[in-house]
Amino acid sequence: MPHYKKPYLQPYKGKSTRYACPACKAVQSFTLYLDGDSAQPIHPTVGKCNHENKCGYHYTPRQYFNDHPEKKNNQPKKQPTSMQPKKQQTQPTPNQPTSKPLTPQQSESCQLPSRQLTPSQQLQHPMQPARSIPDKKPPSEITHIPYIYLKKSASYNSNFVRFLCNYFPKEKIEAAVEDYALGATKNNEVIFWQIDINGKIRTGKIMQYNPKMGKRVKNKTGAINWVHNKLKKSNPAYANFNLRQCYFGEHLLRLYPDKPLAIVEAEKTAIITSMVIPQCNWLAAGNLNGLNIEKSKVFENRDIVLYPDAGCYEKWNRKMVEIKKQIPCRIAISELIEYHATPQQIDAGYDIADYIIQQLNANKNYDQQQSRNQIPPHTKQPSPIQLEQLLRPQAEHITESHNCISFSPTLQEMININPSLLTLINELQLVECQ
Repeated sequence: MPHYKKPYLQPYKGKSTRYACPACKAVQSFTLYLDGDSAQPIHPTVGKCNHENKCGYHYTPRQYFNDHPEKKNNQPKKQPTSMQPKKQQTQPTPNQPTSKPLTPQQSESCQLPSRQLTPSQQLQHPMQPARSIPDKKPPSEITHIPYIYLKKSASYNSNFVRFLCNYFPKEKIEAAVEDYALGATKNNEVIFWQIDINGKIRTGKIMQYNPKMGKRVKNKTGAINWVHNKLKKSNPAYANFNLRQCYFGEHLLRLYPDKPLAIVEAEKTAIITSMVIPQCNWLAAGNLNGLNIEKSKVFENRDIVLYPDAGCYEKWNRKMVEIKKQIPCRIAISELIEYHATPQQIDAGYDIADYIIQQLNANKNYDQQQSRNQIPPHTKQPSPIQLEQLLRPQAEHITESHNCISFSPTLQEMININPSLLTLINELQLVECQ
């Protein structure tokens, strides 16, 4: 009697394995279910949308066969593959990044130097150069990307860094870019390198941002590309690339082993919060499903706080329980976004970085308003709030109220204009520096 293999979600092997969602119509966001025996799609509508929070479409094989019982025993058989090898098509090499500094016209708020790793900077990061063409490895062994690709990509010249220049001083930006080893392509896309705790490079996420708004720029092929995908197309040695992702920023656990961990969803959020609260190692899961047990083995014997996006608290809370059961660590989850976000913010997928940018914009608007009111220069102005108070991970999430604390007139007026600012102060246990 033949053994029946269960249907399974199609593994990710590049953009060609992701499709348009039949519900929300988002391109390259839909994963099909494949028949376990034939490895062929069951039906174009049977699958799962990656946008779980905004869309949530998930049509399982069981539901499909219940709705169409006549299709149950009518699945296509696996087609025999030709023994003739396909000719390798010559593909252009990956975009070579530039390492030119930002010009004054490109950014008025800060000018960053040309970024090229010196020998001392290379030794600061726990990674070593590797051969450009790896030997063939067993399928079960993780493929790593040679360090030379990261070194060549080292640059401040991305639109994401230009966006950061609108809000942060160049000293903080330089520190963040160096710590996270950010790169750039010739098209000003940022490269978020995934470097594991041992300094090995797993892959790099390539993304384009609007330099003014800080939002991802989507095109016909989507908003995300990967370094390993480019290598697979341009170098036959990487045709069987075996990817196993790690947390973005995981290498910081080796650089700063005594810092507590804070986990967010997006790489952008990790960068921004690291400049505001540098006392923590800020790691990014990469997406909603990026928080998992396999990647979280590096949490062992550490203090961790999870910061899920709006609308994602329940899912990450369940993941936290699973991690607690299998990994000895002290882990908690923040309710900051989930219970204080408006319906509009939940729909937009608000995260902690959005609150920080919102506050910084409020500071700018207030300063402009004060300037228009022509306050005499000798009038003493209260100092702005300092967001660098240490965030201490605890076993249980604790929220302290600041309602009984009196704020300066400037800060109190900001809170009246933007009540969510008080939430941010309470959750992060911030103090105002006079």
